[in-house]
Amino acid sequence: MKIKASDIIIILLVTGITFFSGYSAYMKHDGDAQVLIRGQGSEWLFPVEASETIIVPGPLGDTIIKIDNNRAWVESSPCGNQTCAASGMLTRHGQWAACLPNNVLLMVRSDGGEDIDAHSW
Repeated sequence: MKIKASDIIIILLVTGITFFSGYSAYMKHDGDAQVLIRGQGSEWLFPVEASETIIVPGPLGDTIIKIDNNRAWVESSPCGNQTCAASGMLTRHGQWAACLPNNVLLMVRSDGGEDIDAHSW
């Protein structure tokens, strides 16, 4: 089987897109990292260095979110499947956890950065 020039171009293009996506997801962003929390009609924004426990009310009850030692996580939620709590600790820009049944979003983002996922909530 002979490799054509178009095959090489496609391989290089896919490799470049993969590299750029990985670099964008894991590179250090300018500005201070922030923890964004959204609930029903409420929004909280904390520096990732904060030490806070936030109780976010939702249609099923209260979701408890903790921020400490440059990490944020869902400590508990009233939903049945607990996927949000199983998401673990968030430490980098772009990481998120959501309790969809309780309408709660937790996200780490860089200061001044536009996060498309966060704006859709």
